[in-house]
Amino acid sequence: MSHRIEDETTINDSYSVTVPAAVRRELDIEAGDKIRWRVTEDGTLSVEVVTQRYGAFSELDPVDIGEETDAADDHDLIPGDS
Repeated sequence: MSHRIEDETTINDSYSVTVPAAVRRELDIEAGDKIRWRVTEDGTLSVEVVTQRYGAFSELDPVDIGEETDAADDHDLIPGDS
């Protein structure tokens, strides 16, 4: 990278974040790419692009499973827990 990119994002109600446009452009991040979140013992957070899957979801159609889902509530569920 030729220069430092710094930006901030707000965590929304479903605990999702948006990668800032300047960061996406600098790292050539597209929909379907993966990032790794890492927290060190001193509480420092780092994010790293680990796999880039260009267009991985571009040909998929949405699926109606017949019920509403809530990513914020469903995210931390452990299989088998009610």
